Amino acid sequence: MELNSIMNTQLLELQQTVQMSVLQNAMNMETTSAVQLLEQMPEQPAVHPYKGSVIDIQA
Repeated sequence: MELNSIMNTQLLELQQTVQMSVLQNAMNMETTSAVQLLEQMPEQPAVHPYKGSVIDIQA
């Protein structure tokens, strides 16, 4: 019974380690994909939606 308990604990720890590894790999892939998308975006100067183009002269 003691050996069974030890093996069960080790199996649970292994499952947790594998889950964390898979999660880490997924996060790394998503980060890499996001960086690639940002690098592929054409550079556009930041333009204010109305500043410099609309003059409000109402009092």
